[in-house]
Order: sequence, then C-alpha cells, then structure tokens
Amino acid sequence: MAVAKTALQIRLPPLPSIKDVIKLYKLRALRELSQNFLMEPRLIDKIVRASGNIQNHTVCEVGPGPGGITRSIIRQAPKKLVLIEKDPRFLPSLELLADACRDKVDVDIITGDILKTDLSQFIPSDAKVHWLDPPPPVHLIGNLPFSVSTILIIRWLEMISKHEGPWLFGRTRMTLTFQKEVAERMAARILDKQRCRLSVMCQSWCTVKYNFDIPGTAFLPKPEVDVGVVTLTPLKHPIIKLPFKLAEKVVRQIFSMRQKYSIRGAQTLFPEEVREEVALKMYNIADIDPVTRPFQITNMEFARLCEAYNDIIKQHPEFEHYDYRAPKNKNNLINAEEVNIECNM
Repeated sequence: MAVAKTALQIRLPPLPSIKDVIKLYKLRALRELSQNFLMEPRLIDKIVRASGNIQNHTVCEVGPGPGGITRSIIRQAPKKLVLIEKDPRFLPSLELLADACRDKVDVDIITGDILKTDLSQFIPSDAKVHWLDPPPPVHLIGNLPFSVSTILIIRWLEMISKHEGPWLFGRTRMTLTFQKEVAERMAARILDKQRCRLSVMCQSWCTVKYNFDIPGTAFLPKPEVDVGVVTLTPLKHPIIKLPFKLAEKVVRQIFSMRQKYSIRGAQTLFPEEVREEVALKMYNIADIDPVTRPFQITNMEFARLCEAYNDIIKQHPEFEHYDYRAPKNKNNLINAEEVNIECNM
C-alpha cells in the first residue's frame, strides 16, 4: 500500500508573536507607505499554501514587514528565501527570523525598493528551466502595499513578455495580495463590470487565479477595503504576440472610453485629422464591430486589434509615437490627403 508523501516542515524555535514583535520593536504601519500588517496566522498560512509546493524552492517575498508571511514560508522548508523590504525599521524582526532558521533555510535580506530591485541576481542559476517547461522552483509571494501594486504588476508583466528578471528562469509564479477591486479587475472576464485594461494585460500574458478574499479586519491597521489573493502563472505562449508597450497603449486607449463604442477610444491612437478613417481601417483589419464596447471585446479580439494597429504603423510610421494628450504642434499635423487610407479591407 502506497504511503502518501508529506511535505517537510521546519519547526521554528519559540518566537514572540507578530503582535509582540510589533510591540517589542515599536513598529507602526506608515500610511504613506500603504502598510497594513496581516495578523491572522490561519490566513497567512492560506496565502502560502495558495502558492503551491515551495519545499526546496527559492522564494522571493516582497514587503515582508514584521515577518508574518515570512514565518509561514520558512515552515514550508524552502531552499532559499529572499526578503525585499524597503523600510529598515523591519530589519531587526527579519534578522530574528533568519537567525531562527539558520542552517535550515538560506535567507537573504535585501533593503531596497522592489520597483528598483533586480530579483534575478538573488535567484540561483540552477533554478533555470526552459520557458515551455513547467514553472521553475521559484516563487514570488507578497502582501503588496496598495500604492505600488498596480504599477508593480504592469512592470512585471512587461518583464514576463521579455523573459527578464525572475522570468529569466522560466514561467515563475506569483501569489500576491491586492486591493479586492484590483484583484477582481485582474481576473475579470468579458462582460464583467470590472473588466478593464488590467484584465486584458494580465490575462494576455498569464493565467489569473483568484484564490480567496481576506477581510480588512485581519489587518492592522484595518484598511477601508478587503483584500484579494491572486496567483499568476505566465502563459507558455502569450495571447498578444507583440511588444508589451505597443499592446498596453492600444488596450489603454480603447478602455479610456469604457462606456462608449470601443472605436471612440481607438481613434485617440491617431491624429485628429485622420483618426476616424484610420481607426475604422484598424477595426476592419481586425474584423471587430466598431460599436462593440471595450468590456465586450475578448482577449483574442484585443490581440487582433493590436495586430491591426501594428500593421498600420508599419505602413505609416508617423503614427507610432502620436500622443493625443501632447500639445498640438503645427509641424506634426497630418494632412489626411497625404495619407493613403483604404478602409474597405
């Protein structure tokens, strides 16, 4: 009879509770850094379990704070743990944990801003696998500050598209917390009231799994909103097979007029003098109904719109860097008669 293999667990020596650590080191959540400490051990363990098997893997934790999630990660016996913390006030409590698991887990504590930190330099080279293989033994876990979460995920999606940073090692998975509304947007499908630019960008490069909610009451101080826990796994083949910034520009502009016909937002991709004709050409190439609203467009249809836009700027390079928000410059005005536009394609 086969015996089920149980995951190795590390037993930490007696340590002060997170609540006691906060008192001991006189730690206070700073509103300007969007800090909220997760205090509920059961929910902390649930976040770590949602990331999958991390035994003997490398884990990068973003914003560990006083170390609540860090403890749960250590107990699951990773091979290496990299902690990236911007606030130096938390270093003593994190060093306490590093000492407690010495000789069991290799812990690196990095003081720095995650937006400026190259995580790839802290991941062992032997963790690298082929992009088409199953995800590597590398995980990103974090209770993200609300103020940087959307900026960070967009930056990471671009790195995924280029196979850079932690994605130099393969399709590294992320299990992260977001403001509930942001988490819902990331997972929102076609026709969902939350569907937006973030939905399309996340789903075009990753599978998005909305794991569960965490009530605001589980945090100290209590945020005004609840939190959603999301796991993102990069796709073997992205839905939009074009440069990330090009795709992001097209999707952003189409969603800039969310409740109007989607072609209205697409028109802002082009100079005023030719926008109606060129946007219609773009929709004809993509075979999309111009009166479709942005939240009614599927991810594959957005991919076709991006391809159509790419075809147009290849024919008319002068459109590529057009920014409808920039001041009008007489030297940059496009004469519609000088541009050969055929809409019936």
